[in-house]
Amino acid sequence: MKADTLFKNGKIYTLVNEGDCAEALAVKDGRIVFVGSNADAADIEACEVVDLGGRTMLPGLGDSHLHFFAYCQTLTTVDLGAAKSKKEAMQMLADKAAETPAGEWIRGNNFDQSKWSDCEDEIPTKEDLDAVSTEHPIFMKRVCLHTAVANSKALEVAGVGKDYEFGVGGLVELDENGYPNGILREQAPKIFDEIIPDPAKVPEIKAKLMDTALAKAAREGVTQIHTYAADIWKYTEDFDDYKALERAGKLPLRVSIYLDTYYTKPYLTQKEVEDPYRLVQYGGYKIFSDGSLGSRSAALFEPYDDDPTTTGIFVQSQDALNEKMLKAYEMGLQPATHCIGDAGLDAVLTAIEYTLAKSREHGMTEREQATRDPFRIIHAQMARPELIERMCKLPVVIDIQPSFYCTDLHWIEDRVGAERAAHSYQWKTYIDKGLILTGGSDCPVEDFNPWYGIYAAVTRKDLEGYPEGGCHPEEKVSPYEAICMFSKNIAIAIGQQAQLGTLEAGKFADMVVVEQDPFEIPEDELLHVVNDQTWVAGRKVFERA
Repeated sequence: MKADTLFKNGKIYTLVNEGDCAEALAVKDGRIVFVGSNADAADIEACEVVDLGGRTMLPGLGDSHLHFFAYCQTLTTVDLGAAKSKKEAMQMLADKAAETPAGEWIRGNNFDQSKWSDCEDEIPTKEDLDAVSTEHPIFMKRVCLHTAVANSKALEVAGVGKDYEFGVGGLVELDENGYPNGILREQAPKIFDEIIPDPAKVPEIKAKLMDTALAKAAREGVTQIHTYAADIWKYTEDFDDYKALERAGKLPLRVSIYLDTYYTKPYLTQKEVEDPYRLVQYGGYKIFSDGSLGSRSAALFEPYDDDPTTTGIFVQSQDALNEKMLKAYEMGLQPATHCIGDAGLDAVLTAIEYTLAKSREHGMTEREQATRDPFRIIHAQMARPELIERMCKLPVVIDIQPSFYCTDLHWIEDRVGAERAAHSYQWKTYIDKGLILTGGSDCPVEDFNPWYGIYAAVTRKDLEGYPEGGCHPEEKVSPYEAICMFSKNIAIAIGQQAQLGTLEAGKFADMVVVEQDPFEIPEDELLHVVNDQTWVAGRKVFERA
């Protein structure tokens, strides 16, 4: 047998089944052509031989749900994610204001008041930002993206004044006198997204930002992403941007693009489907149901424990959600729906049940439905037992973000109470019920290094190792299950399991080589796994110096 590259002397975990491990793997024309022992590989003639020296090879890792270009956009703003107090966050904005001409916008991102030591989990208001500057319009978004804050100057520029009503799907908070307090929820922040200049849209800046972000992805071992547009935040995704990078040989990963507007998905020939060098494609259609727990806007059946005045926010009515999902499904687009609260999940399951029933009424056969890509439920953080049983009867995959829990475990019981907290982040329960979970980061909400998510799923601890033994340890998953979430299962979610996700002869040659064996090290060390090499379609796109 002839090959382009032969890897030998490795621990090559195929992920076909737990524990399956080979010593050698060969690649030709972008595909894997051999997986087996060193002895059986002895007769392979290869242009290049890579001695793995006992290191571990895995299928390429991925992110099943992120906003990639939005991450690029955040590189032009003040990143407040590291702030440990409100005082520190405000100082970071003040430092930016000090070097910015008066009248120009100051933008912040990633603030998380639940981590601040000098406030009681309270979202800042316009008064806090006014103390930073009244000469600059200031606008910042919470890490979850479902809440934002503007100062008085920004509200003035945007025309948001007394008794302002946003309407369905969003909220501009007002004080007792009817004036905005600066806090905007759900779709309301798009008031500012419409008017704030975005330097990431300048072609030269955009190119540099994307190069930086793509280099990080290759360095972290990310070989596939499912990236989502979100019009409510002006998060765009342009197919042509990625295609141009692919043509120029500058795209180091596979990209599936999900839009939140209807579109005609291009037909792919079988030849195109089976081309390992085709890196860019459309995925499906993104829909929102509710908000987030951190913003107290996830839709719940019962009020929040720490704010009994609210049960969260539905972004749209049940009827609107039903019809939006049905239309996408009948257009041949894979519905992918955000829901976090238990009531939000109930609404999404109702919409899926409605879509399956109505599409059959309209002439779609059950056989045709069985060939469709599964419905994607994004987050599904809270689920009563009866909701889990409903999920198990439907053709769904669950796109979870394990690294969310590194933060949320500190406040989830305060937010929803002990009983509902126990019905949240039930990853092991989902798996034991037969549900397929994929792993993502929702970047820029969390870092898209997949090992952060794998660590969180296995340990159920924060990044400092708290608490000892993990929070609700009965919901821990095994390293094999967690790594599958970030590789094998991502391919299943988009119907590419015949091409990707495991290391088998005939599949695309997307692999990573890591320094540690994740199946043998202590679980806490999963956070520190180091990526040595990243390969996409048999081409090396990263090697650690």
